[in-house]
Amino acid sequence: MDAIIEIATTKDVEPWAQLRVALWPHHSLEHHRAELGRAYLSESGQAVAFIARNPANETVGFAEATLRHDYVNGCSSSPVLFLEGIYVRPVDRRKGIARLLCNAVADWGKSLGCIEFGSDALLENSASHALHTALGFEETQRVVFFRKPL
Repeated sequence: MDAIIEIATTKDVEPWAQLRVALWPHHSLEHHRAELGRAYLSESGQAVAFIARNPANETVGFAEATLRHDYVNGCSSSPVLFLEGIYVRPVDRRKGIARLLCNAVADWGKSLGCIEFGSDALLENSASHALHTALGFEETQRVVFFRKPL
């Protein structure tokens, strides 16, 4: 498949937000729309999103990344390019689209001087682990977070 990868803009909000609902269904479509404006369309220079389109101009995937200046598990530099989310519609998977999206994110980070690319996935999300491995990420550690209300 020939996918077109571009930096996301305001014209992409609706299909992008719908794909985010597919990835993160515990938030509403309205929540996703609002977050896109705050986090990825604000021109802060600290975040980027790329959209993948098929030849019919349908939005089929996205990747979102930020520059993290705090500690990133397994990394030793700062800032670290961090993959916040990546999603490709099930019907469009295994066509290299996630790799194209990830490469676009990596190029953006390199252009800003990043030398490490971090990401994370829930412990039980083996599909995400497999994708990360296929994209060239290496596992650095596993963590269980705890909380105690005060």
